[in-house]
Amino acid sequence: MKPLLNLPLLACLISAPTLSAEPVATVPLYSDPLLELDIDESENRYQFERSSLRALNVQDPIEGVNRRIYRFNAQFDRYVYLPVVRTYAWATPRPVRAGVSNVFNNLGEIPNLGNSLLQGKFKRSGQTTARLLFNSIFGLAGIFDVAGKMGLPRQKEDFGQTLGVWGVPPGPYLVLPFLGPSSLRDGTGRTADWVLEDYVNYMHSRDVMNDYQATWGIWAIDLRYQTPFRYGALDSPFEYDQVRYLYTKLREFEVDN
Repeated sequence: MKPLLNLPLLACLISAPTLSAEPVATVPLYSDPLLELDIDESENRYQFERSSLRALNVQDPIEGVNRRIYRFNAQFDRYVYLPVVRTYAWATPRPVRAGVSNVFNNLGEIPNLGNSLLQGKFKRSGQTTARLLFNSIFGLAGIFDVAGKMGLPRQKEDFGQTLGVWGVPPGPYLVLPFLGPSSLRDGTGRTADWVLEDYVNYMHSRDVMNDYQATWGIWAIDLRYQTPFRYGALDSPFEYDQVRYLYTKLREFEVDN
């Protein structure tokens, strides 16, 4: 149940503040190509040299199609999705919103657990199993995140990551309608995660959602509510290139960890 794919983490990469007052010498996980972009200080700050964007190159053979889908997603998000989410946030008390998010996150522990096992992360599998049991039993079907308060944070794993751990390359970059950044490998992985959740049908959740179709709408609204990413947040004419690069590097980091 993660169609906007890791956009919360992507947003964190884009907007995370510096917490230390004094610089500390560290070895970066990977170079920051944004620092390599040539900017003419005498001109408007948007006057980038287009040729410098080769630093952001990612395998994107259908870039033209992807860019059109990206623009469509941005417009849909601005004029349809976010207005609905804002109305939901305005009309619903915070404790109710938190409970709804916790329930859907608890159901999402099923693919987290399965993929942790497939990746050989047995310690993480044990923690995820504990989260699932504690929140399902003591958290009233996941309404309350009691496991989080016990020091068991949620750790997301998906089949796209599993394929990466197994050595499957990401393949070409894709932008999926409504769903956002992806790749051939991650798109395949998302489908597998959905099949797993449907097959397990934990706490008859799929039966309930299929019987009461409105719950799918609530799920979609909550998904966007939990996603801090905002189109246009980079305030850059090259947002597509930067998001593509950051998404790709984020997925590399997740596969390696």
